[in-house]
Amino acid sequence: MNKFLTSIWMVIVVAAVLLGVRIDNSDTIKTLRYKTWDTFQTIHPREILSDSVTVVNITEKDLKTYGQWPWPRHIMAMLHARIGDAGALLVNYNILFAEPDRMSGVEYLKSMPMTNELREQLGNVLLDTDAIFSTVLKDSNRAVLMMSVKNDKGVSLPSTTQIIEKGDAKPWLYEFGGIVSPTQRLSAGATGMGVNVTSPEPDAVVRKMPVLIRINGKIYPSMILENVRILNGSKRIKVIAKDYGIDEVLVSKKAGIPVNHNAEMYINYADPSNYIQMSASEVLSNKFNENKIKGRIVVVGMDAAGLSVLKYTPHGLTTDQMITAQALDTLLTGKHLLRIPQADTYEIIFIGMLGLLMIILIPRVSVLFSVPLLLFVTGGISYASFMAYTNKGFLIDPSFAVLYIFLIWSHSTYNNFATQSRLRKQIKKQFEHYLDPGMVKKLQKDPSLLKLGGETRNMTFLFCDIRGFTPISEKYKGNPAGLTKLINRFLTRMTDVIIANGGTIDKFMGDCIMAFWNAPIENKKHRQLAVKSALEMTVALAELNMHLQAEGLPKINIGIGINTGDALVGNMGSEQRFDYSVIGDAVNLASRLESSSKTLGKTIVIGEETRHTIETVYPFEYIDSITVKGKTEEIKVYTIQD
Repeated sequence: MNKFLTSIWMVIVVAAVLLGVRIDNSDTIKTLRYKTWDTFQTIHPREILSDSVTVVNITEKDLKTYGQWPWPRHIMAMLHARIGDAGALLVNYNILFAEPDRMSGVEYLKSMPMTNELREQLGNVLLDTDAIFSTVLKDSNRAVLMMSVKNDKGVSLPSTTQIIEKGDAKPWLYEFGGIVSPTQRLSAGATGMGVNVTSPEPDAVVRKMPVLIRINGKIYPSMILENVRILNGSKRIKVIAKDYGIDEVLVSKKAGIPVNHNAEMYINYADPSNYIQMSASEVLSNKFNENKIKGRIVVVGMDAAGLSVLKYTPHGLTTDQMITAQALDTLLTGKHLLRIPQADTYEIIFIGMLGLLMIILIPRVSVLFSVPLLLFVTGGISYASFMAYTNKGFLIDPSFAVLYIFLIWSHSTYNNFATQSRLRKQIKKQFEHYLDPGMVKKLQKDPSLLKLGGETRNMTFLFCDIRGFTPISEKYKGNPAGLTKLINRFLTRMTDVIIANGGTIDKFMGDCIMAFWNAPIENKKHRQLAVKSALEMTVALAELNMHLQAEGLPKINIGIGINTGDALVGNMGSEQRFDYSVIGDAVNLASRLESSSKTLGKTIVIGEETRHTIETVYPFEYIDSITVKGKTEEIKVYTIQD
């Protein structure tokens, strides 16, 4: 009971510590959780079920063909026009157009020293590339431009899509100091503008993307959210906040984005190599298959050394535009990854209950069985979490549960192993001289057979004592070593017989032997084996006496009492000292029968209960009905006919 209460308290303490760790949600815990989900995505990447997104990369080869970056805006206008003519739904630019085109003739004139009249005349004939690009963007009605966040404040904030709040959403959103937006002329031509930012993670791996952020008290949408809004023909975005955080982000009554309490969406990554990608020069030279763009969302970005933005994902280093494409594809295919707000609470409750179950179970099983138990439990948790991910997109964290169960298992198994090892040693020490070696090994293999807590069992008991021991000891007066040697020879021969017949030597009390049958290992023939032992003991004693007389030593006579009945058997010692023994009225009666053997003039005296069921096995002879010390009723006693 004390050990059980200790286990309960350990679970309470561990659960409390665990709850504190999970509430604290340290970077280590986050990383462990996210790495597990990364493994899920690596093992089972999202399948690309639709042709929804195409990536156009501006490569080093493109720069060699069309010049160094940044390209003149009229080239970007041509690129956009080609993509639009091919039938793209939307064109996202993961490129920040924060400054006017330095290659524009108009911009060049602004830097030259000349009169305003001459500048105006030349401006009418020189190329205004920003105006061209802006016009192409506006006419296409399909451009989504990128805004970028910055930490410093004081930058004028651009106007974007109207955000309607229901509840106070701002405290739950990531906050940034400022924003960098496209030039005013290009912004005017865009169909939508959104922030391109990923969620900060301890290990810098991109797994989530906020669809809304706040800057100086104003809410801004992400590029991803702008795509959803435009595709649904909406003019505004609605964000619903509750006590636990952001609940919903909607672009219409039927369309929204599944987000967590910080308005972040989890990106369900597919294998990047399965996406259709093409270079900008393929598009500009009109050497591409229009079906790879028609009806798709296109994401344009840099993929040249020194210019591309590379970020870590569960699939390794990936370009910024590919991450945008993956996020868009996650939404368009409906293969969302979801983690409910109450997930942490449910996981902590589950871990605590499972830990308690393990602490109760492990001490009750063998060390060898506890390993499969550990594998079954941890494997089951991992498999269930993986199935929830693959089938429903639910993000359940198995990592902490597996780690917690492993620690519980390690601690409990070590204690269990130490306890069982100590018990095996105690069993060997207790029984190696009093039981058959095969039975000792059986007990060591399965100590539960001992029922150390004690149990009532129907057993047969045998007491054997030397008659006339006092005269014998008188003959050895002055020679205690000789007397000890004689007794040892006697006890050894008698013990060999008892053990050979499956008996257990309880104890030696001087020249007396106490033995019992049907414990610690059950044996239904315990009555028969006890009587058989008594008969063989008389034969063995006769042989021993022949040797003693030949050596000039005194002859030994014995009395044997046998009785059967219920008794309590188990560890009658303490936690410090193991002593497997029996107590009960039936035991005392066997001792009294042995004492009465002298007065009855019989070597073997057997109680009536022992005779029961085996009267046809041995030729029992009724002796008398006697009253023994401590009993008021007469007892029928028997012996075995010669």
